[in-house]
Amino acid sequence: MLRSKAFVKRNRKGNVVKVVKEHYLRDDIPCSSEICRECAKISPPLLSSTPSGTSTMKPHYLIPDTNVFINQLDLMEHPAFKDVIVLQTVREEVRHLSIPVYNRLNAILADKTKRFYLFANEHQRDTFVERLKDESPNDRNDRAIRVAAKWYDTHLKACGSEAMIDIIMLSDDKANKEKAGAIGVKCCNVWQYVESKKDSPELLDMVAAPKAVAGDAIVYEEHYSPAKIKNGVQNGKLIQGSFQVSMHNVYEGTIVGEVEGEMKTIYILGRKNFNRCIQGDIVAVELLPKEKWKHSASIAIEEEDEDEEKMYGEEEVVDRMVENDSPPEPTGKVVGIIRKKWRPYCGFIVKNSVPKDTQSGNITVRFRAMDKRIPPIKIRTAQAHALLGKRIIVSIDSWPVTSAFPLGHFVKTLGSSGDRETETEVLLLEHNVPFQEFSKRVLDDLPPEGDKWIVLDKHINNEKRRDFRDLDICSIDPPGCTDIDDALHARQLPNGNWEVGVHIADVTYFVKHGMPMDVEAASRGTSVYLVDKRIDMLPALLGTNLCSLRSNVDRLAFSCVWEMNDNAEIISTDFTKSVIRSKHSFTYDEAQSRIDDERMQDSLTQGIRVLNKFAKILRQQRMDNGALTLASPEVRFNLENDSQDPVDVEMKELKETNALVEEFMLLANISVAKKIFSKFPSCSMLRKHPAPPTNNFDMLRKVLAQKGVTINTETSKALADSLDKAVIPGDPYFNKLVRIMTTRCMMQAQYFCSGTETESEFRHYGLASPIYTHFTSPIRRYADVVVHRLLQACIDDDIDYGPDLIDSQKMKELCDNLNFRNRMAQQAGRSSVELFTNLYFKNKVEIEDGRVLRVLKNGIIVLVPKYGIETVVYTAKTGSNSPLVYNEEDCSLVAGDVVIKTFDAVKVEITVEGDEQGMRQKMNMRLVEPYIEGVSTKPSASKRPNEEAVEHNVVKKAKN
Repeated sequence: MLRSKAFVKRNRKGNVVKVVKEHYLRDDIPCSSEICRECAKISPPLLSSTPSGTSTMKPHYLIPDTNVFINQLDLMEHPAFKDVIVLQTVREEVRHLSIPVYNRLNAILADKTKRFYLFANEHQRDTFVERLKDESPNDRNDRAIRVAAKWYDTHLKACGSEAMIDIIMLSDDKANKEKAGAIGVKCCNVWQYVESKKDSPELLDMVAAPKAVAGDAIVYEEHYSPAKIKNGVQNGKLIQGSFQVSMHNVYEGTIVGEVEGEMKTIYILGRKNFNRCIQGDIVAVELLPKEKWKHSASIAIEEEDEDEEKMYGEEEVVDRMVENDSPPEPTGKVVGIIRKKWRPYCGFIVKNSVPKDTQSGNITVRFRAMDKRIPPIKIRTAQAHALLGKRIIVSIDSWPVTSAFPLGHFVKTLGSSGDRETETEVLLLEHNVPFQEFSKRVLDDLPPEGDKWIVLDKHINNEKRRDFRDLDICSIDPPGCTDIDDALHARQLPNGNWEVGVHIADVTYFVKHGMPMDVEAASRGTSVYLVDKRIDMLPALLGTNLCSLRSNVDRLAFSCVWEMNDNAEIISTDFTKSVIRSKHSFTYDEAQSRIDDERMQDSLTQGIRVLNKFAKILRQQRMDNGALTLASPEVRFNLENDSQDPVDVEMKELKETNALVEEFMLLANISVAKKIFSKFPSCSMLRKHPAPPTNNFDMLRKVLAQKGVTINTETSKALADSLDKAVIPGDPYFNKLVRIMTTRCMMQAQYFCSGTETESEFRHYGLASPIYTHFTSPIRRYADVVVHRLLQACIDDDIDYGPDLIDSQKMKELCDNLNFRNRMAQQAGRSSVELFTNLYFKNKVEIEDGRVLRVLKNGIIVLVPKYGIETVVYTAKTGSNSPLVYNEEDCSLVAGDVVIKTFDAVKVEITVEGDEQGMRQKMNMRLVEPYIEGVSTKPSASKRPNEEAVEHNVVKKAKN
């Protein structure tokens, strides 16, 4: 049956054209119930003939309306919900309202064990409804849902199921329910339905929180309308930006935007000015009058106030009474949320929010996320006492103007607080790291030979590969490395020049575009390296075996080969697919020993020495061009074999061979970037590192000036030279400290599509290179996989690379996802280090040397170099008096003759303790030296309880 509708519209050229839309209706769309024999002839049924019932309802199929999926998706994902009919109308409405919810709904539909059936009611002759005159699209869709529910009820009764199975429409819309009842469709709201499922009482906690009751006291200002926000941003009266909360002050937020013609950091101070926005939200900000701009240093407030009646404003979280000659920093208030970035949060129930005498019934309790930047969330639960001491997940439902905190609902329990496996799962969830096992569809893409797969003659004869198996190729990696991406060689040519090769695992041979394994790798974006485990981007068969360039086995590679003279000057560059056979897999230490041992004169060792010589020349060239040498306090843990508990911590030591590998990987990446851009100028995947705004260095300049050190940030070369000169005799760590602080002034490097930026924006500031990409780690980075495909398209005219590779919009979307995944992976790695540091210091008290990184009004941020850890050392808690007075002029804290400034050496006592609720382990430091009465802990009160040497059992890789 064909229905058509004709209308006219103007095309892009302005011409009026007639458009005819055809809509096909069918009478053979099955109900998919096992009790219907006629429909079973059309396709295998999905809905059970014996669905479950509840305490008040006989066995039934559920038909939820759109808002149930939008507002209660956590419920619908619960295993208790089966035999659910998802109408095409509902699915399409969900797609228009929320793509993330739409994707989750599709995932439920794809899981056949859930028995969620997608019924094409818009194409079924008896359930399609025309929109009536003056009927809104929403009302038409609600009517379509009711008509489909009525059809199902009638259809199943005709199958003889009247006494067996009901159809229940699930809706919280009162009007929709009344209209459903009027045509004989059984209906109930979500709360009634969940309450009747007595076998799953936890479902009550998962019901999304209702909106605030009318008449409640107003706490926040109403947000501007979307139209007012749009106009305000366009005319410059409002500033749009990503809202970021300080790690050291939960009442201090910032966005970056244009103020008086310059890009500046704008401070949003106090919960009132936050106006219900949450970390990561895209917000509209209105500047405050200049007399309210920020003049002085921040204070440290790491925990949200428990008193929800206390509404912190800007005057309570920053003291602006001190006037000085420095220009004030702009402040503003949030007047609207353009895009919410709410997500499920991991955390715990606050113990003192649970009444001690409450044993049953739903009560309102307070939830705290592990991310301190997230405000407390109010949830209702009937299992409050059972959840104490657990890590749980909570979702936010709303944040009305009448509530001091957002309202949410319980999702699920993860495990007990303090359990290492639970805490690791928490950090993976918090950083949105996909860590599920690879699906069967993905694993089906692996070679059927499994680990018996070998390189054959056809790989050379049919794939235009060069045979490099006779070369002295080797790999150099951290100890224990199993996913070996890269290998190198150097040999002298007959003309006296040198052939130098970088050989990279040919992942794209196994991972073809569009296959499930490729889609999964693109979604994951990168492997994630934790202290005790690795979350792989690719299945282990590829990552640690078939693609890994292990020694003494034939492997497929993509090679970048240069001809160089004795001065490491490039004569020519060649790219080719290849077959290699690495002669040895070195650790950095082993390769260094080869270089240093003059008795070793074999060809492999001599090749490494040539590579080392050339690497030093290349590095000096980069330094001369302005490349930066920065630093970060990185550590590695020695783990006990069986328990995997940390037994020792040590700083990472870099050797010449680290730099050797780094230089040739950089050179390969630059060479490949030039090649792919020459062929694909509008769709190459490149990597840029923007120059930092000069005001990022304002505070660093100020504190360095007190040491008689100046830095020039006009160019990367000027900055590099300044850093080289930032030396204080007798203080060898000072220069590294300056480089650590300079690193934090930098912008983040990002992937981008070459067609979306001008060529002048391609530059990688830190490497001082006009163009750069990632090519050398395709086992662990999906960006490199894409670059391999681009490079192959450059050198092989016969390859059909498909339209996606040259679609700049799709490339941009892919870059956005990879930037997000890369950032989350880095943060997850750091959180893992923090977790294991806390485990290491559990039940320990140690006194260590520290350096002051920053001076706040009520404390100092101290770095302990030995362990690479830093935290706030409080000199006064918020609201209390301190014997130390903040000196605005030189950014110092003063108590009598004692002056504490940035870069100063101090001694601190380190312990790990839970907060008052005992649920969030955190590093705690107290000042020992200089000793200040009322602030410092007395040295005699601190001990080092366990100073015995610990055998180093296992060194775990933390590969970057």
